[in-house]
Amino acid sequence: MGVSGKTLHDMVTGLADVTCDAVRDYTAFGVRGTRFGYHWPRTETVGLKQTLSEQAALVAERPDVFEVQFTAGGFGWVVVRLTDIDEGELAELVYEAWRLSAPPELVQRHPFVPVGSVVR
Repeated sequence: MGVSGKTLHDMVTGLADVTCDAVRDYTAFGVRGTRFGYHWPRTETVGLKQTLSEQAALVAERPDVFEVQFTAGGFGWVVVRLTDIDEGELAELVYEAWRLSAPPELVQRHPFVPVGSVVR
């Protein structure tokens, strides 16, 4: 189990209209001007936008993997320890963060495809 920073980066950049902005200690991820995630390589963590209910559920269920980062604008951001999550689950969380930030027409054109699925 565990996801590398490169795998995370590949997941994020595989989504539509994503921008990655390198800052001193982290990389910020956005879609059409709205942030949905932050990666800190030094701590092997990623912060992801989620709904408030999903934030609470993730942290309550597995506090060894997830922690509350902050809440803002009706969303709950979670810190995810990359060393303690599998690729499929992280892909779902990354997509959800992207989906919460992307315009509806972009989301409609780019549905979630689970890791390992064959697109036909």
